[in-house]
Parts: sequence; C-alpha cells; structure tokens
Amino acid sequence: MSQGFARIVFVSTLVFFAAFFAWPIFQILKGGFVDADGKITFAYLTALLSDPIYLGGLANSFLLAITTTSIALLIALPLAVIADRFRYPGKNLLGSLILVPMILPPFVGAIGIKQILGQYGALNSFIIQLGLRPAGWTFDWLGANQFLGIAVVTALSLYPIIYLNAVAALANIDPAMEEAAENLGCVGFKRFFKITLPLIKPGLFAGGTIVFIWSFTDLGVPLIFDYARVTSVQIFYGLKDIGGNPFPYALVAVMLASSVLFYGIGKGLFGRQSYAMMAKATHSGGPKELPAGRAWICTALFGGVTFLAILPHLGVVAVAFSNDWYASILPSNITLDNFKLALGHELTVPAIANSLKYASISTVIDLILGIALAYVIVRSKIRGRQILDFLAMMPLAVPGLVLAFGYLAMSQEGKFFSFLNPVADPTLLLIIAYSVRRLPYVVRSAAAGFQQTSETLEEAAQNLGCPPLKATFKITLPLILANLIAGGLLAFSFAMLEVSDSLILAQKQVYYPITKAIYELFQLLGDGKFIASALGVWAMAFLGITIAGMTILLGKKLGAIFRV
Repeated sequence: MSQGFARIVFVSTLVFFAAFFAWPIFQILKGGFVDADGKITFAYLTALLSDPIYLGGLANSFLLAITTTSIALLIALPLAVIADRFRYPGKNLLGSLILVPMILPPFVGAIGIKQILGQYGALNSFIIQLGLRPAGWTFDWLGANQFLGIAVVTALSLYPIIYLNAVAALANIDPAMEEAAENLGCVGFKRFFKITLPLIKPGLFAGGTIVFIWSFTDLGVPLIFDYARVTSVQIFYGLKDIGGNPFPYALVAVMLASSVLFYGIGKGLFGRQSYAMMAKATHSGGPKELPAGRAWICTALFGGVTFLAILPHLGVVAVAFSNDWYASILPSNITLDNFKLALGHELTVPAIANSLKYASISTVIDLILGIALAYVIVRSKIRGRQILDFLAMMPLAVPGLVLAFGYLAMSQEGKFFSFLNPVADPTLLLIIAYSVRRLPYVVRSAAAGFQQTSETLEEAAQNLGCPPLKATFKITLPLILANLIAGGLLAFSFAMLEVSDSLILAQKQVYYPITKAIYELFQLLGDGKFIASALGVWAMAFLGITIAGMTILLGKKLGAIFRV
C-alpha cells in the first residue's frame, strides 16, 4: 500500500474527528467554563457541585452504573465459564438465545416491565390469583425501588456484552496454565480466582466498560421509569435553556470528565494486563461432560437467566398484541390492529423511513472510513497509526448523551456549524452522529479480518503486476467479507435504534427516527403505549434477524467488536 494513501487516510481521519468529535466536546467545555466576557471561570462548576440536586443526580448516576455493571457481571461471568467449560443439554440453542436481550433498546423494554410490575400489572394479578393477597390488592414494585428497577432492567439488557467478551477471553486461555496450577494442588474456585480470573480481566474490562458508561449516561430507561434524579435526565430537561443557561454545559462536562476518569482508572487497574499464551489448539481437551443432574442444572441456569432477560421483551410483545391490559395476568383482548397502526400511523411511517435513511447513509460512511482506517492501522507502517486506532475507539468511551449535547451546542445560531442546526433539519447531524458513534464496530471487525488474512496474498498479487489498492479490493476484501458484513450490520442496526442522539437532536415530528417516535407515542394517552410497543416489536424482529446473521458470520469472535 502506498504511503500516500495512508497519509490521506490519516489526515482525513484527523479532520473528521476534529470537526465532529473534538469540536463538539470543546463547545461543551467552552459553554461550561467560559463566561460572557470570554474569560475562563469555574463559577458555574462550583455552583453546580454545591447544588444538592445536581450533586445527587451525579451520585445516583454513578451508583446506578456501579450497580448495573455489577449485576451484569454477576450474570455474565458464571454463564461464560459454564459455556466455555462444560457440555449440557440445549447448549447451542441457549448460547444463541443469550443474545436475545440485545434486540431491544433497554428503554423500550422498560415499557414492558412497567406493565408487568406496575400497581395493576401482571405480577400483582398473579399473586391475587394464587390467593396470597385479597382482590383489589396493589403494590407498586417499581415505585418501591425505582433505582433498583432501572439497574436490573438495564443489566438484563446489556449483560450479553460482558458475556461475549468473557467467552472470547476464556477461549484464548492456554489450558497449560490451569493444568500446571492443578498439578500444584490449586483446584476448584481457588484456581479460578488465582489463575483464570486474572487472565480474563482485560476481556471483562472491555465489556464492563461499555456497560458502565452506557448505564452511567443512559437516558431512555430513567425517562420511562419517570426517574429524574440522574444526571442524564437533568441534562435532557435542561436542553430548552441551552442558549443562555451555562449549567447544562457544566453538567455535561462533569459527566464527560467522570466517564473518562472511570474509564482511565479501570484501564489502569484491569485493561493493561496481558499474558503471552500458547495456542489453545495444543490442548486436546475441551468442554467436559457433566453428570446428568449437574448438566440439567446448567441448562436450567441458562434458561432461567434468559427468561428473566427477555421478560421485558415478552411484556412489550404482550402490550403490542392488546388494546386493554389492566389488572389481569394476560391481556384481556388480543388484536393485530396495533401492528397495522404501527406501520400506518402518521408518526410511525415517516419515522421508519427516516431511520432507514439515517442508518443506511451512516453505515456506508462507516464502512468506507472503517475499512480505510483498519487497513492503515494493520497493514501500513506509517508513523502515528496507533493514534488512528485510539481515535477510532474513542466514541465507545465517550457517552452518546455527551456527544449529542455537543452537536446541539456547536450548531446553535451564530456558531460555525449553525447550518447543521437540528431545529431546521437534523438529517445531516443525525447521520454524522450515528456515523461517529458506530464507527468503532466497523473498524474493530475490519481490523480483525485484516489481522487474520495473510499479507502474502496481496504481495503475490502485486508481484504479478496488480497495484496495491486493486490487490486489496480483488484479494483481501472478499476474504474478510464476513467481518465487514457483521460490522456493517451491527453499525446499521444500532443506528436504527439509537436513543440519545435521536431523543436530543430530532426536534420536529417530520424528522423523528424510530426511537423518538416510540418515546413520543408512549407519552400519548389512549392507545399510544400499544402502538409504541407494536413499533418496538417490529424493531425487535429487525434487530433479531440482524444479530442472528452476525452470530452465524462471526461466532465467538463477535465479542471482539465490543472492545474499547
């Protein structure tokens, strides 16, 4: 590959990230730390941190992220160990179903869980039917502890990310290390905590970081739960004052600094460790057969966790098939009208078309930029290519809510990017936002493909007179097509169901994407939540097919896409 092409990619990437990653963040910092006279000030930050409401929101967000990540880790790690080490009935099927929670944004699942756990929901009706409580008894399971409800719903949606990374990390462990420990008398849980766990810490950190930052900055689930005592919702409610109020800027800056700090601490503690290991292929073992009783316990554990994880989805599906669900275990009336309305409602039809447009264009941008970046990072010898890898992964470490707020700030009237102001038309800004947020998935999948494909094939083509770039298109890209399709599908499907950018940047109904339409429908009285749920089911079906395709294409390597 020519050095000229590598330099063009290098410079183009720097310009792209300077304009649509660094500049929005700079606008946030400027709004929160520069006064009307253009002087640096910490007055806004000091006032914010002395306000018990804002300080309480930050504390709740942090505790929510810790709780969510801990729950997700407690769910994912045992399942990953069992999946890697043992055989049990239904292993392949259950291993596929483990990804089901990812086919719905957590905030849509919150609609279903509210119907199940609400005062007049399915759980209370079931308890009354069992005779454990008298008729008319109610208990607000969500109101009793909204914080824990949000943490559990989010964790059950995101734990597959940690699971995928843990399975990939366990698959790469050299069994000779564990065998040596066993020969020295280190067995059972002691061997796991002394040998296995330290070896997979980087993989757990990779998945845990995404879950932590996601839950720390998540906007959708707290909104559906009507839980305003977190920073993300406080920022969302402060958007109407973005033109003249510096506090939303300062609040977003604090959230950004907190996310980067937590990421840095975790990276220093867990992410920098690596161990040289022999290839696992040298080991003749593999998953062990278990006695029938223990094997069925493993199956029951997987099945039980999967059922709990898809409970919000089942709730959404049940709401979508009903037009009346009140104080009963199951909907009293079953109908398909909501699905027809979801595809014919004045709010949903443009939303589906908009999401398809935004996601398609952003995915094309990600594929072009991602392939070029991955090629330069893996194949070229240009100085500073590690900077490209770092930049490409940064959107995973920076909260989507922060970037969305930054885009809104940089496109205000009088700013350089005012022509992108979403008040008029958010199309360009949404496409850019989706592209930046999902670029890491394409870069990771393409880089993995280039690393697994021998460079000698390109060199052989070049020796026969084929130019370097043509050799890449003719030889290498067809060989890594599965990786590119998987990364592109992931970028496309997550862009279709993006929450933060959609809720903040789409301000006119005619430009609403699917997630904003679901949120607005849920707010409506009458049949709003039924149509919103039906639209969520259509989204589930779409993303389910997408993830099934990615699983077939990448298998256990799917976890490598979710790494920072």
